[in-house]
Amino acid sequence: MAFRDLIPWSRNQELAPTRDNFDPFLTLHREMNRLFDDVFRGFGGTGLSPLMEGRFGWPKVELSESDKTLTVSAELPGLTEKDVQVEIANGVLTVRGEKKAERNGEGRFFTERYYGAFERQIPLEGVEEDKAEASFNNGVLTVSLPKSEKAREGVKRIAINTH
Repeated sequence: MAFRDLIPWSRNQELAPTRDNFDPFLTLHREMNRLFDDVFRGFGGTGLSPLMEGRFGWPKVELSESDKTLTVSAELPGLTEKDVQVEIANGVLTVRGEKKAERNGEGRFFTERYYGAFERQIPLEGVEEDKAEASFNNGVLTVSLPKSEKAREGVKRIAINTH
């Protein structure tokens, strides 16, 4: 099996079929890939994958809430705390950083992993920004934000009626 056979499709393949390789399904596949490439190109990226730009939710986050604390966890596999920057300002938590390629370009290889700069912004309400704490363990960033007293007072429980 050739290395090239592992790649599901290539941007360098010709889009117009010749007489020798006319396959209507392959042609449809190439055209659909071209259409999706054109759509994603419209997101204004800087050559990075749209997934790495945070537009489609990378890194993946998990929000959990208790009576006193809001916790934001982000999966950042392969990164360390030195690769990530966490900021909070004006009610927005920002997680940004860069995942650098582990290979330096020697030889041929195929990858489905994403590399490059990323940024994820999470709007917050009713937290004490100056008391936020962050930790990084096993590729998971965890930010704990204590809720403000005002936020805890403003909660009103609504009874659910059954018919």
